[in-house]
Amino acid sequence: MALPKHRLALPLLLGLSACTTTAPMPGTPEFVAAQVSRAYDCGLRVDRGRVVSQLSRDERSRFMAANAAFAVKSYKAPRACDGAERVRVQREVAALARR
Repeated sequence: MALPKHRLALPLLLGLSACTTTAPMPGTPEFVAAQVSRAYDCGLRVDRGRVVSQLSRDERSRFMAANAAFAVKSYKAPRACDGAERVRVQREVAALARR
């Protein structure tokens, strides 16, 4: 007895859904690290010390751990960014340094 085609597609879709990644939640140290990493990918200068100084003491260790993880991922698979994304990231990182 052959299985209907839609039943065969379900495991495939579930497997593909596991391959998607979610971005860190805005406002978390992990989100800040992701933005800083993205800025580096775009070739922007980042005043990392100023960004870190805006974080509370307990958030700093989370930022440092996430930043290290993003740096490794970025090194292994760098992504270029277009002009519009570069401007957006530059604005977001500047806001993070002022928060």
